[in-house]
Order: sequence, then structure tokens, then C-alpha cells
Amino acid sequence: MMRRFGLALLAATLALPALAQSDRTDVLDLRPKDMQYPDNLGLEDLPIGPVPDEFYSQQPNDAADISGEIFGNNVDEAFGAFQRGYYLTALQLAMPRAKQGDAHAQTLIGEIYNKGLGVPEDPLAAADWYAMASKAGDPLATFELALLYQDGRGVTKDRKHAAELFRQSADAGNMMAKYNLGLLYVEGVYVEPSLTRAAELIGEAANAGITEARYDFGGMLSEGAGVAPNPAAAAEQYRLAAEDGMVAAQIEYATILYLGKGVPQDREAAARWYARAADAGNPVAQNRYAKLLAVGEGVTANVEDAAMYRALARRQGLKDAQLDKLLVAAAPEVVARAEERARFWPSSPPTRVAAATTPTPEPVKPATN
Repeated sequence: MMRRFGLALLAATLALPALAQSDRTDVLDLRPKDMQYPDNLGLEDLPIGPVPDEFYSQQPNDAADISGEIFGNNVDEAFGAFQRGYYLTALQLAMPRAKQGDAHAQTLIGEIYNKGLGVPEDPLAAADWYAMASKAGDPLATFELALLYQDGRGVTKDRKHAAELFRQSADAGNMMAKYNLGLLYVEGVYVEPSLTRAAELIGEAANAGITEARYDFGGMLSEGAGVAPNPAAAAEQYRLAAEDGMVAAQIEYATILYLGKGVPQDREAAARWYARAADAGNPVAQNRYAKLLAVGEGVTANVEDAAMYRALARRQGLKDAQLDKLLVAAAPEVVARAEERARFWPSSPPTRVAAATTPTPEPVKPATN
């Protein structure tokens, strides 16, 4: 049930590069306005669904039977039903336990109402259930309640109280709370500013496998913010976050490999990481990969592919005069094909598909007597 969430990237003191792109609008960038870049992490909740078809025809008195048939009696039935997408079953199974003071059941109900899983989204009800579970000592509920106070969902927005709840959850061992609390120490408004304390907390979360923390801790190790500079350790954190699928980390790690900062220089590996991030739709990666393709550095030179990735980056507003110079000698028909591919990317242009599938007519043989 733990979801990944970040308040923001690190503050301006870290001067992290502007790499990632995201459609998220509910993250708060803690940096000064002149230091904010389009690099929100694009964090997503862990997938729970899809909802099984049986969910829609489920009758209230089927809850125990459904759970027993699927999960047996060896697991937490309510949580098992939740994990499989039987949210109303999970709610029915958890409710009696929650009313008897079971903190885990209370947290599960809070999660159902918070995300609107099988019921209308109700942050007010979620806050009530999280508060009960938090009072009973569940650190996950305390963390989720902190997020509600942080955003003002279901409760009056109170970032100072959110910071205290993050602290309580972190002290109880919740790693996401440690990560969020670390970011608050960077901000230094609702807790005393301390990059050293921030590095400790974010480092713990990174070592526990939190992707966002790995990325941010890599930045701290790279810049020497709250911790001694360590390029090799920074590269390792970026690598781990990159392998987790974070596009921002993929670009950062590609750059590290390209330059050989803390790791042996490896232009081919750099090109592969840029390509992966470029194919994920990041314009910075598309621009940099296009340059490598244009000159054949770390990858086989391919002018048409380079022009296509340039077009993709331009479509998102990123223009580069240096890249334009690299492609100035490209034949007009090559550029035209590349831009046509970019129009339909990641699919192939219909004309190319048609050309590839239309059989070539056999040559007419001369008549013989």
C-alpha cells in the first residue's frame, strides 16, 4: 500500500540539472523561482488494479467467500482482497476490525477512501481513518495523514503539522516519511534548515530502495551538499535510479558515463541510456541522442534518425543551434523523411507502412513465340 510520493526535488542549494519531464501538477517545487526547472520527477502511485470483472457484480455478503476462495485462510483477507482489486470486499472485511481498533484495517480503509477505490473519493473520510490509525501507532497512516495536511486535502492545509507527522512516521521507520522529512530539512521553513540532516534522511531512504531518494541523494553526493563529495557514489545512486526507470536519472547517468565522472568513460553506454530516455519522450535526451547519432559517437551514425530526434525535441520546444549545424549538410529528402517519422512517432508513418506492405509487382516477361 505504500505509494511513492515526493514533495519536490532538492532545493536550489543542490543546483540539480534540469532533466526530467512530467505531467504532474500536484508536486511542490521548494526551490526559489529563479532556480526552478521543468524537472519534476513524474512520480506515480504503485499500481493496484486492474479491477477484476467480478468486482462489478459482487454482492455484499460475498466478501468472505470471495476472499476465502482466492486467498485461503493464511493471509490477511482484507489486504489480500485489496491487492487483487476487490475493493468493496476489502472494505467490508476491514470495517469490523477497524471499528475494534485494528490500526492496519483503519489504514486500509483510509487508503480506499483517499484514492476512491470502489467508492467515491473522500479525503475527509480518509483523514479520519488515517488519524485513528496514526493514533494507534501505524506509521504508514501517519505518513498518509501528513500528505493530506501537506496538500490540504480533507483537512485544513497545515504544513507545520505535516512536518511533525512526517517526523513521527520517520521516527517509526517509514522510509517515504524520511525522504519527505529530508526535503523539508532542505527547505528549512517548517523544520530547522540542515543539509546534513537532510542527507542522512535522504540517504537512508535511498539505501532502502526509494527511487526518488536515490536520485536526490546522487545530487547531494555530486554537489557535496550535507555530505562529502563522492562522484563514484553519486554515479551509483544515479545508476540505481536509472535502472528503476526514472528518466531524469537515466539522462544524468548517461552524462556521467559520457564524461567519465566517477566512473570509467563509456560513450556507448551513454548513448544507450540517452536513447532509452529519448524513447521515453524526454526532449533533453532526444536532443543529446540526436547529436550522438549525427556524429556517430557511441552509436552508429544515422543522419535520418538524428533529424527525427531533433524534430521530436523541437516539437516540445527545445531548439539547439549546435545540433542544427551538425545536420546542415543533411539532404532535404532525408530531413523530410525524418520529420514525417517524427509526426507519427512512436508509430510509423502510414506511407511507410503502406510502402512496406504493398507487394512489388513482378516484371512483365516478354512474349515468346
